[in-house]
Amino acid sequence: MATTASAVEESTPYGPDLYIGLALSIASSVFIGSSFIIKKKSLLALGKAGGTRAGAGGYGYLRYWLWWAGLLSMGFGEALNFIAYAFAPATLVTPLGALSVIVTALLSQYFLGEILNILGKVGCALCLLGATVVVIHAPQETEVSSMEDLKAKLVDPVFMVYVAVVVAASLLLIIHFGPRYGTRNVTIYIAICSLIGGFSVLGCKAIGLAVKETIQGKNEFTNWITWFSLMSLIVCVCTQMNYLNKALDIFNTSLVTPIYYVFFTACVILSSAMLFKEWKGLPAKDVIGVLSGFCTVVIGIFILHAFKDMDITWTGMSTMLMAGGVSESRRNSTEDTGNEVTPLSEEEEGLITSEPLSYGSNKRVY
Repeated sequence: MATTASAVEESTPYGPDLYIGLALSIASSVFIGSSFIIKKKSLLALGKAGGTRAGAGGYGYLRYWLWWAGLLSMGFGEALNFIAYAFAPATLVTPLGALSVIVTALLSQYFLGEILNILGKVGCALCLLGATVVVIHAPQETEVSSMEDLKAKLVDPVFMVYVAVVVAASLLLIIHFGPRYGTRNVTIYIAICSLIGGFSVLGCKAIGLAVKETIQGKNEFTNWITWFSLMSLIVCVCTQMNYLNKALDIFNTSLVTPIYYVFFTACVILSSAMLFKEWKGLPAKDVIGVLSGFCTVVIGIFILHAFKDMDITWTGMSTMLMAGGVSESRRNSTEDTGNEVTPLSEEEEGLITSEPLSYGSNKRVY
């Protein structure tokens, strides 16, 4: 009987709380996606006013109430995310951050004048699809029933080696690569945010566990692990905000948000797997599912990045196809009549010689 009960429990690893966690995560994505737009508006206003931009090391954006509104929106979204971690595992909640990519991409068109072409929209759709696949096949989180269990996992040699590697890589990016390539390569600042941010989720889980045990009657706020987790969370969040502001000030919002999502989600899942051993015993079909979901997201990010400077619309694609058909028919006619060449019309020649446009970089509406 005990074996049967155990099998039933394993077949339904998540209870009704799962849906609460998912709802909170979706709401969190809406607020976080909106915060990117609000903070970007304040950074643009600072640039127009002639202040030292965040990308150049300035902190003039702190004088703008709009930036603080964006910070509050992000803080509220992160608070909802924090609560969601108490109801669902990190590897299930974090991938839903892909929804913030959709929110930011849509709002950036209306409030920042950043043009998102057809391929950009396809890329956003692929990000959402990949995140859904990751959620479906996400590994089950190993249960941590007490702060003592968490303490034992924190001193695990494998996790400590992982922490040392991540800290060393972050310091190398901050000290060496950031000052040299940060303003030219979008992945530098985002990598710093993501590597450090992977630990912030673990801090959220630890604090959530401490609050849960305190409510149940055991005061965990006298435990040093709780305060260590809180201080680590504050340091991680401050570092994230600093370098995320730099990336937002220099690069296109529709580009920063999805790349940040991919890097951050990967780091969170890796950190959580190292601490909670979530991938141990994971079925092969779920491993393939998670990898396929991430590959789908990466393809979406590639489409967003590779074709961001092309002005591609449904009308333009139809016109180009029609022009290609006309050119093919004229070429066939030329082959039939000899070497006579028929000049292209002005419309067709304009399609060939027109310069590509960039969404967000040169066309903004204030």
